[in-house]
Amino acid sequence: MLTINEINVFYGNIQALKGVSLEVNEGEIVTLIGANGAGKSTLLKTVSGLLKPKQGTIEFQGKTIAGKAAQTIVKAGISHVPEGRRVFSNMSVEENLDLGAYLRKDHKAVAEDKERIFKIFPILLERRKQLSGTLSGGEQQMLAMGRAIMARPKLLLLDEPSMGLAPLMVKTIFHTIEEIRKEGTTILLVEQNAHMALSIADRAYVIETGHVVLSGLAKDLQEAEQVKAAYLGGL
Repeated sequence: MLTINEINVFYGNIQALKGVSLEVNEGEIVTLIGANGAGKSTLLKTVSGLLKPKQGTIEFQGKTIAGKAAQTIVKAGISHVPEGRRVFSNMSVEENLDLGAYLRKDHKAVAEDKERIFKIFPILLERRKQLSGTLSGGEQQMLAMGRAIMARPKLLLLDEPSMGLAPLMVKTIFHTIEEIRKEGTTILLVEQNAHMALSIADRAYVIETGHVVLSGLAKDLQEAEQVKAAYLGGL
């Protein structure tokens, strides 16, 4: 579904991604793990059109998307849930969800999808008229994910969905990621909680200082000594 080949991405003169290649197959959860500043979020921003690669190619369902405008990439079927949630705090929960569907014209299906979001996240139904800025961190993460799903993406990019959340909420969010995949959405997940990410992913890539240094089946990487030592606390 997604093929990234030898991309180089810069912030000014600083090279953030150095010849990164990876692929995501339809129906998979693929996770990127690595330390802060390794280039994980940069990669997601490049896929979603917020950054442009200096070299390399990105193809989505066989079509080139590298360097395309972000709204074109959303239309193609990619939604991005950025790090830090970024909900529209002065708008209600329901208004945030409606914004997620702003490119869609199928109003009946939009209403059905909103009801589906409320089934996945019942707390959002209770809070539907509440200003999103008054929600807890976990509720805001649910809203950010729900808003992205409202675009009916084929590929969902999730950037640090567990950041700053209580352990119980982290479990809820990861369970929901698995449910979203079961409903047919492919997921590329950036996550510092490597243990949780590897437990739900099919495959994983380890990124260090802008390079992919390791890749393979998630269950194999969970057992790799290099990964255990660096990201799983030596478990």
